[in-house]
Amino acid sequence: MYYLITLLVYGAVDAIACLGLSQQFGVAGVTNFGFIIFQAVGAYVAAVLALPPDTANGGFQIYVGGLNLPFPVPWIGAAVAGALLALPFTFLVGRRLRGDFAAVGLLVTAVLLNLLATNYRQLFNGDAGVSLVPAPLAAQRSMFVTTSNAYQYEFAAGAILLAAVVYLFVRRITESPYGRTLRAMRDNDKVADSLGKNLLSLRTGAMVVGGAIAGLSGGILVSFIGVWSPAAWSYAETIVLFTAVIIGGAGNHRGAVLGAILVPVGFEEITRFITNNNPSLPPNLLPSLQWVAIGLLIVVFLWARPQGVLPERKRVIPPPPTLAQRMLHRVPGQDVSRVRQRTKPPAPGSAAAASEAGSPVRSRRSRYPRPTGDGPEILQAIGVSKDFGGVHAVSGVSISVRRGTLTGLIGPNGAGKSTLLSLLAGTEKVSAGKIIYQGRDITALPAYRRARTGLVRTFQLASEFKRLTVLENLLTADPANRGDSFLGAAAGRRYWLADEARAVDRARALIDSFGLTANANDYAGDLSGGQRRLVEIMRALMSEPDMLLLDEPMAGVHPELARKIGDALRGLCQDGMTILMVEHELAIMDEFCEPVIVMADGGVLAEGTMTELRDRTEVVEAYLVG
Repeated sequence: MYYLITLLVYGAVDAIACLGLSQQFGVAGVTNFGFIIFQAVGAYVAAVLALPPDTANGGFQIYVGGLNLPFPVPWIGAAVAGALLALPFTFLVGRRLRGDFAAVGLLVTAVLLNLLATNYRQLFNGDAGVSLVPAPLAAQRSMFVTTSNAYQYEFAAGAILLAAVVYLFVRRITESPYGRTLRAMRDNDKVADSLGKNLLSLRTGAMVVGGAIAGLSGGILVSFIGVWSPAAWSYAETIVLFTAVIIGGAGNHRGAVLGAILVPVGFEEITRFITNNNPSLPPNLLPSLQWVAIGLLIVVFLWARPQGVLPERKRVIPPPPTLAQRMLHRVPGQDVSRVRQRTKPPAPGSAAAASEAGSPVRSRRSRYPRPTGDGPEILQAIGVSKDFGGVHAVSGVSISVRRGTLTGLIGPNGAGKSTLLSLLAGTEKVSAGKIIYQGRDITALPAYRRARTGLVRTFQLASEFKRLTVLENLLTADPANRGDSFLGAAAGRRYWLADEARAVDRARALIDSFGLTANANDYAGDLSGGQRRLVEIMRALMSEPDMLLLDEPMAGVHPELARKIGDALRGLCQDGMTILMVEHELAIMDEFCEPVIVMADGGVLAEGTMTELRDRTEVVEAYLVG
């Protein structure tokens, strides 16, 4: 019976730990190969908070602390310790390193901290670890216990209840607009940055939440088994937890719980029943084969079913209610004809669609009148340069863009056009020069801060969030959703539901205007190249920019669709928006852009209308011919 209780407690502890790792890795895309140290720190802190001073045990073990605090303070302290440990990791590792480099840095740090705990006995008793950790409320419960297993059953029930609470908490975070932003960062952090998302803040939130959950799991475990040593938190234990999350389904918290049951509990416990009765075989063969089997499990699932047993589910946002559904819930005496008029969908791209949605997209015409271009300068680059290891990608560029214009930027391959856009948007830092936006020097401003001021960019290559639907892609760019923060997400659905409904209405209107209504709940990564370009443009518009920096928005797009995009862009400029667009197709530039800036060899070669530029010999030689 005690074995069953142990399995229940271990299952609950592993489920809590996997939920923390799922939040970091599966949702936010932070590959934390040092995850086990957060659980270990939680266990050590819970132990020294519950233990009496080390002088009370005859000196057979040495440790810091020994505060003999009552339950539940040790468990709370374990969670706080895991959260606090995440802060230096975020600022020291997360700020400097990204992706695989950060994962390796976290793994190396975990190994170093394990060596520190092993060899510095004054900290947590060295490699012997701490023992005799008091069980929660054991002294108070002993006088009431009537059966030998009553307390253990209650402990198991409490651990399972805490696992359920943690599951509901991470689910609340993940299913909020903030959780959607975390998934967007996971898919493409550079694009999320360009939409005004503070990557450092997002990564900090993911690390702190995951660290607190891991610390809590360590506190529960050490209270149950009563001992903890460095041997219990080798880096291999992190691999077991990663295996559980991958097999269960990365990004699906139910999958994380299932993976915890299948791998750390099920798979490891089953292998314990295999005995080595052959004296000719090495005694450590079976434990080694256990790790080989775990490695094979990872390889098999990554090859055959990378999405896991329970894949991350698609977030389908239902369409507005139909006429029939409204009729079922209509108010008595309501004029049905007026309901019918409102529910009749306007033609895509029509003025009615734009007006109904609050979208800046205007009705399509064959040709928009060109703006005068006499407005004040909204963006200036003054002597801007960018060097990559001695290569001058951009060299002393000075341009100005007037408000309300659709300005073109052309040049041969390697001229520095995309690099210049990256410098203007803050994706890359300038080597020299300065950038002025709406009268303010933004040279030192990071990309997400520039996006929040209304300067938004798109990318040369299709950069949709592949594992988000089309509608979700647009919703990530909404600048005013109260649920798009950790505290807003923790406050619950009622707090941000009204903002979400408003954002969904705006996003659906944009989708309707661009003719992608049928694809609203399709994964953006499954669309055609032209459709993905539309998603990127719509997402940029959803952020309510004052100025758009478009990097080849019509590349790979059918000519008819490209003309529709051009018409829509002209309409946006008529409504007051400013656009700087990089494009290779000269016919597009000729029809929609004025003025046009020509770049070559990292510098500005000429500026004017396409008619004027065709008459300039240096332009013809640099671009039209060469």
